[in-house]
Amino acid sequence: MPNEDFEPSEDCEKVLEVFKQGKGTGEPWGRANPRYIINETKIEKTNVEYYLQRLNDADWIRKIARGLYEFVEDPREE
Repeated sequence: MPNEDFEPSEDCEKVLEVFKQGKGTGEPWGRANPRYIINETKIEKTNVEYYLQRLNDADWIRKIARGLYEFVEDPREE
């Protein structure tokens, strides 16, 4: 169950938005690896890794394989 009290920072929000790209288009969406996120957001690798860990700890995303993460839920959305 996602942590509804988690409040992502501005850059953490940018990382989360990468997972939501394509949502509702009928195209695959919701999965990303750190390299793709770095390329999309221009955020440094160590910071991307930190934000991925924070989002994972909050259960908004989950690690599904080495270097691959999947969107779970953003509890702010209905």
